[in-house]
Amino acid sequence: MKVAIIDIGSNSVRLMLWADGKTLYKKVTTTRLGENLSESGKISTAASERTVTAIQSFCEDAKREGARVYAFATAAVRNAQNGDSFCKRVKEACGINLDVVSGKEEAVLGISGALGKEDGGIIDIGGASTEVSFRRGGSVYFSVSMNIGAVCLYNRCKDEKEKIAEEVRKVILPLQGVQPVEKVYAIGGTASTLAAVKTELKEYNGERLHHLPLSFDWVKHISDKLLSLTTEERLKIVGMDPSRADVIAGAAYLLAEIMKTLSVKTVYFSDCDNLEGYLIHRGLV
Repeated sequence: MKVAIIDIGSNSVRLMLWADGKTLYKKVTTTRLGENLSESGKISTAASERTVTAIQSFCEDAKREGARVYAFATAAVRNAQNGDSFCKRVKEACGINLDVVSGKEEAVLGISGALGKEDGGIIDIGGASTEVSFRRGGSVYFSVSMNIGAVCLYNRCKDEKEKIAEEVRKVILPLQGVQPVEKVYAIGGTASTLAAVKTELKEYNGERLHHLPLSFDWVKHISDKLLSLTTEERLKIVGMDPSRADVIAGAAYLLAEIMKTLSVKTVYFSDCDNLEGYLIHRGLV
């Protein structure tokens, strides 16, 4: 049986095609569904149409493959005042029902996808939210979804470091005093971009980057560097995802501050994330 999982995030729409116990391929399209959402409270018509078009394209891919389609949406849709209207638009255009997951569910998807049944933790910086979860002895003992992410942070603060620092300081308070597990994974687009930059990878290869260590010192260094550059200058960095060049600096700063608050010296990039986690959630593996 072939299964297609579509993840509708605040920054991008992703597709994973899975069959016979393995991932066949993944695709991503940046649509910025959460663009200006934190200011307006609503998904804009333009962002909605860009995203619906991307979902339609992925549904067509799945149909050609003979795959059953499952789709879920995260922070942008669950936080938007017109999230229900967006879901109806997707239903009309694509014939699929969106599963709008809560922040708690999103954290569970992430930790399940990255860790399987093993103990450990995740930091997932998305477009409009960030999830941090830790599991020990098979049980999640800490999990939080914070209303901050790469896109909304950029919308609010652009690349002004003082504004970014103030915004981050307010939202990461729930992490103070939390004791993390020994091994923590970073998942999502911010982590994958940083991993590609560190290895100077011209063409993204998830298998090559999987389990790549990112030290706090390096994350802090690269966040400072990125904040000192313009978007155009960042585009010249080998490994930079062009679709994330504008939002990556604040997101890298956020990751560094989370690691600092938790006293995590190193995170490991995982190419497995909530796409794989949703397979487990649906009982498909």
